[in-house]
Amino acid sequence: MRILIVTDAWRPQVNGVVRTLTETARELAGFGHTVEFVTPQDFTTLPCPTYPDIRLSLFPGRRVAQRIETFAPHAIHIATEGPLGLAARGYCMKKKRPFTTAYHTRFPEYVHARVKLPVKVSYAWLRRFHNAGRAVMAPTRSICDDLTTRGFNNVVLWSRGVDTELFTPGERDRLATAPPRFVYIGRVAVEKNIEAFLKLDLPGSKWVVGEGPLLPRLKKDYPDVYFAGVFPQHELARFYRAGDVFVFPSLTDTFGLVLLEAMACGTPVAAYPVAGPLDVVGDSGAGVLDWDLKKACLEALTLDREHVRRVAERFSWTAAARQFEANLHARALPETALATQQG
Repeated sequence: MRILIVTDAWRPQVNGVVRTLTETARELAGFGHTVEFVTPQDFTTLPCPTYPDIRLSLFPGRRVAQRIETFAPHAIHIATEGPLGLAARGYCMKKKRPFTTAYHTRFPEYVHARVKLPVKVSYAWLRRFHNAGRAVMAPTRSICDDLTTRGFNNVVLWSRGVDTELFTPGERDRLATAPPRFVYIGRVAVEKNIEAFLKLDLPGSKWVVGEGPLLPRLKKDYPDVYFAGVFPQHELARFYRAGDVFVFPSLTDTFGLVLLEAMACGTPVAAYPVAGPLDVVGDSGAGVLDWDLKKACLEALTLDREHVRRVAERFSWTAAARQFEANLHARALPETALATQQG
């Protein structure tokens, strides 16, 4: 099957969407599929207001249409709701081509955190965007249920995985600061609620690994916190291992791949009991979920790191890609219909 994935989120961004798409494409190629991407790298772009690391493609409609027609995919998957996603959706609607979409990010909550646009306005727009497709793929059961409650149609599960060969227990010498070491790894942006972690009165030391628009202010406001930059995955594994607790203060993530990466390294999680942590950690014993984040951090120190690793081993990118593949098969354009359209 020829699969075209259209995404506004792509390298050099380092985030869960990019990680998910690259790992899924790798697995799909191993299954024998041909996968091609339409990304901002192929277009003239400008920086997204309030988040310059995200590049917005300018006037992509004609080139997106050309890419689709040249590749002649059996399945079109629109991963994001940005300019490229809108262009691909417009083409599919005009040509009556089936497509699927994905809900990677709580976009309404993120927009509200930045510009205070009511979430009901954003959700109304997202319903219109996604309900035009054959299915919208969401990463957890709780997110599927939430979207269905909000009026989204044909919501199906597409879970996530972790590379258990890259993210492994091992030497814990990366952070030469006072123990216990509490670590956050991820985007440094307002929607991640990082200050809920940084404000805590905790023993030992705190680390923030990553970058984003909030970083300069956090460095200024929290001089006692250790801030590291962006690192390749193999180096991130060393940060995860060295942490005594991985702190995940987000209230809006749909999954949280970093949770699995930390757990695969044997590092227990402290988080709020919200979608994402509830689905990934739950009552597995791999972390502590509590509305009192300080309590969660301190209790997580007592967890067995070998057990934490075993919980992470339940997740795999192969299984997640098989879900994606099954969702596409059920809604892809049959080859006979494709030949008719091309003719």
